Amino acid sequence: MKPKVYIEGQSGTTGLQIWERLESRKDIELLRIGEDKRHDRAERKRFLNAADVAFLCLPDDGAREAVAMVENPDTCIIDASTAHRTAEGWIYGYPELSNEQRDAIKAGKRIANPGCHATGLISSTAPLVRMGILPADYPLACYSLTGYSGGGKKMIAEYEAEDRGERLDSERIYGLPQTHKHLPEMVKVCGLSRTPVFSPAVGDFYQGMATTIMLHRDLLRKKLSGQELRDALEEYYAGQKFVSVAPYGGDEPVLYASAMAGTNQLKLEVAGNGEQITVTALFDNLGKGASGAAVQNMNLVLGFDEAVGLGLRSERNEIYQRRCLCPTGLSSIRPSCGGQDPRGMEKGCGSDRFRRGLRGGGGLHEKRSQGGPHPRGQSPSDQR
Repeated sequence: MKPKVYIEGQSGTTGLQIWERLESRKDIELLRIGEDKRHDRAERKRFLNAADVAFLCLPDDGAREAVAMVENPDTCIIDASTAHRTAEGWIYGYPELSNEQRDAIKAGKRIANPGCHATGLISSTAPLVRMGILPADYPLACYSLTGYSGGGKKMIAEYEAEDRGERLDSERIYGLPQTHKHLPEMVKVCGLSRTPVFSPAVGDFYQGMATTIMLHRDLLRKKLSGQELRDALEEYYAGQKFVSVAPYGGDEPVLYASAMAGTNQLKLEVAGNGEQITVTALFDNLGKGASGAAVQNMNLVLGFDEAVGLGLRSERNEIYQRRCLCPTGLSSIRPSCGGQDPRGMEKGCGSDRFRRGLRGGGGLHEKRSQGGPHPRGQSPSDQR
């Protein structure tokens, strides 16, 4: 009998992405609640308890409420919210942390999917602490840039609105009071005794992420060079399917936050000079930073190969291909235009601002059209 999988909150950005990744699979039975029953508590409870794996793609309070509805001891919950990431009895869903972490996920019934910014910081910082290279009390600083899809439907609508403000053309730095909701999981999972100074930012691109930590060599517990630190990270992640380490200095002298968009890959880039070192995690905020990680954890729980349905490094995820070809589809990843070239979209596709930018007919993105298509109209390889 195929395992039953249910997505609670399937109309949100992460829920839709998970659905897209699972809908064509033949090794699971994907349950779907009726649109008219999405707010029916009794029906939701029935679906949650009927599932072998239930994804929670809800606000924190909604996730806590949903967990309280689950009475079936065999139901595994994978929570994509912040609600349980530091809670007792919950397994943190970053299997690359260690073999023990992967085994705990495989056997777990309560799995907290990592936050996107947290994934970036943890991927670089946790190994360095565990290997005795970075002191737990290091005065860590981190800058993390994400595409606007990380803000969910409301932010997507804000950035893709025809009458949006011009200031959205530039990066938006937020979390200024140093109270970002991902900080507690960063501290706990990395084993830090000092909270990092964390500066997150949103850019005018749909998806992709670059999370950078900045290090002083003389403050490290082990005074490694940048090359040696890079080699230590490569050894730590040896054999992983979704985390890799680039050659020292990177594949090129600049980094692009969209480099891993459309994949479940996370690539660490180490660079610097003799005294200052940066480590940047490049990944997809919707992939390894959200829905891709959730599906990877589901695969582990159900005994499947963890890469099933996620695509390996040489592939470009069809979801991102469709998303690049059409900036619409706020209620569905599949564009209403059917995925055709955006320059051929009809007005009904809801891409007036986008179309004006391509044709140079005025609007917020007229300058972009002078140099070619808008980045969201390019293929992923064009954006590197």
